Amino acid sequence: MKEINFSNIIEMHDYYNLPAPENPLFSITHLIVKKDEIAKCEESDEQISSVNNFYSISLKNIISGEILYGQTKYDCTKGTMLFTSPNQKMIFKNIVISSESYHIAFHEDYINGSDIKNKIRKYNFFNYNVNEALHLSPKEEKIIKLIFKGIEAEYHNNQDEFSKDIIINHLETLLKYADRFYKRQFLNRKEIISDLYAKFKSILIDFIDKGELERTGVPTVEYLANKLNYSPRYLSDALKTETGKTALENIHLFLIDEAKNLLLAPNASISETAYKLGFEYPQYFSRLFKKKTGMSPKEYIETASLN
Repeated sequence: MKEINFSNIIEMHDYYNLPAPENPLFSITHLIVKKDEIAKCEESDEQISSVNNFYSISLKNIISGEILYGQTKYDCTKGTMLFTSPNQKMIFKNIVISSESYHIAFHEDYINGSDIKNKIRKYNFFNYNVNEALHLSPKEEKIIKLIFKGIEAEYHNNQDEFSKDIIINHLETLLKYADRFYKRQFLNRKEIISDLYAKFKSILIDFIDKGELERTGVPTVEYLANKLNYSPRYLSDALKTETGKTALENIHLFLIDEAKNLLLAPNASISETAYKLGFEYPQYFSRLFKKKTGMSPKEYIETASLN
């Protein structure tokens, strides 16, 4: 397997024989590949591991091949957007893209001092796995391409003191549309998300039945996401679409439901219940229980005994 590690955008341009970037911290490329060149790519059997030290946003149609992230595989022929954050590793195998594609690369230093620096942290899709890419409808793809073209025009427009602000404004618009389209994708995949929620609960039930709570403590979102082959951010966003609550909130609610059952067992103690549910400190369990139910574990027991 060939490994490619780009420490900066200039290295990436050099590797792919692209013109030097107009700005060492930001670049946009619009590639149009001839049909005979696509055919040559289809004949190759190359597997490449890639890691970038910068953010990237790409719009492409994948004709054949696959992209791997960890143990997950992504394969799609529709208009697709991929978002990657610095140091995110991907493996490309026999990948062949359509004749036209766009790619934006920008270093974190490029957005320092701007509002987008803080906003970008809220866009969870930069931390999704590649198998959770954004699949665009033809109408959505048209909108995204117009924004790419706006950025491209400014990028090549003899950059001056206004260029960076204009490019960042376009970039913010691009990310807002991506956020909107991702929410649409969650809604359109309601059946898939419902199935994901069912599997999420099944793993929690199995975790409890095997006594893992007492041995290893409360399961983390990262643990459950890994079991489901999703990134923690994607899992949390998907569950919020289905239940109105994040993955962590769903874990807590599940544990509280289990706690209600354990607290009403004969001679049950609050401390013993807390330890059985994986809480190292009973005080933390009591605070969480009151936050979710409106009453302390002791008050819950007393109220239940009166009914």
